[in-house]
Amino acid sequence: MDIMQDTESGHIRVRDGARIGYSLRGDARSARRYVLLHSLGMDRAFWEPVAARLAWDALVMTVDCRGHGASDKPAGPYTVEQFAQDVHELVGAFRFDDVVIAGASMGGCVALQFAATWPRLTRGVGLIDTTAWYGENAPKNWEERAAKAEAGGLLPLVEFQITRWFGDAFRAQNPEVVARCVNTFLRNDVHAFASTCRMLGAFDGRASLAKVRAPCAIVVGEEDYAAPPEMARALHAGIVGSTLTLIPGARHLTPLETPDIVIAELSKLAA
Repeated sequence: MDIMQDTESGHIRVRDGARIGYSLRGDARSARRYVLLHSLGMDRAFWEPVAARLAWDALVMTVDCRGHGASDKPAGPYTVEQFAQDVHELVGAFRFDDVVIAGASMGGCVALQFAATWPRLTRGVGLIDTTAWYGENAPKNWEERAAKAEAGGLLPLVEFQITRWFGDAFRAQNPEVVARCVNTFLRNDVHAFASTCRMLGAFDGRASLAKVRAPCAIVVGEEDYAAPPEMARALHAGIVGSTLTLIPGARHLTPLETPDIVIAELSKLAA
């Protein structure tokens, strides 16, 4: 079997000239193909615990979303539609079709947009720790976070972030995971981070829910207060035939906190 456990990485230049970073690993001959999108402030390495396992019988693409990781960081404003278009161009460049597209938090917003816009390319959708809409106060709340980053940098946001990312027990037992996430977060370009915050504040994907035709797995941590379970329930109510998995004790970054559960749900979508 043609297994690429040695990851192939590169960039694709999209229509506006920005370069989007990606990595590919797994079985290049497999019909099971995943595209995985990370959360705000992370990069494609976020998915490592999940991608490494899925890659034993699938081809897995992880992506640095615009403004993150090794992708270009053009001036904003950004939109979720633009992020989804970037992914569409990556998928097209590799002639992928029938993909399982999954995203965590911000990446889930992009995955939802992709699945609603290109249903014929979408075999399954994984919406992890995410939402279609952050609520009426979203523009104000996300603007405050963007402005705080622009005024004082990202370091003052770290304590706020880590308590949202992981449950108390996980943080105590896995300091190396927390440290990697903090290091990734602090490497972000402040202006790209702020533009992405404003993008999420403006995002309203509720009309997209009825357009999702592929099987959809919705996963959320029971203690997630960044994208709480009620937001996941709204996704579940709006997407016909979707499943909802509530993970006891987990918070916002379940692909890192409880990868086995996320892997199990994503694997069902590609079966």
